Amino acid sequence: MQYSIGVEYALHCLVYLTGLPSGSSIGIKELAKFQGVSQTYLSKIFTKLSKDGIVRSIPGAKGGYQLAREPENITFWDVVQSIEGSTTMFQCAEIRQSCILLNDTETPDWMTCESCTIKTVMLQGENLMRDYLSQKNLAWLSNSIKEKIPLEYQKQTEDWFKKVLTKKMKTT
Repeated sequence: MQYSIGVEYALHCLVYLTGLPSGSSIGIKELAKFQGVSQTYLSKIFTKLSKDGIVRSIPGAKGGYQLAREPENITFWDVVQSIEGSTTMFQCAEIRQSCILLNDTETPDWMTCESCTIKTVMLQGENLMRDYLSQKNLAWLSNSIKEKIPLEYQKQTEDWFKKVLTKKMKTT
């Protein structure tokens, strides 16, 4: 299993919401244009993020989306679960139950799914990944990106969003 592109789209867009001035919001149209992604697909992603309390929708001409929680309180795992759901990656099909030696007998107690070493290892791996992704949040992501991106590009990005916000203010 792999995560859908929606997780990447969500994280990229959410990190820009961390830099919005307090009380302001940005629309899907603008986020999609800035990122060069499908507005329709991004809208579906933001519907999931809104339902899970990661973003809130602001109605009206000045509307759009803003973070519903502080960036420190939105983890990568929160975003993954919002976009992908909470189903585990490893699905135990219990193929041991089909073993030729069991064709005419009852499954012995020691073959229960709980004792399956493969399932145990796979679920432990998922737990480690979940724990790691739960330690990374939007505030960390924003700071990490700022450390890597040249100041000139950061300024261009800020100016682009300021222009969008200013334009939105003038239309009302």
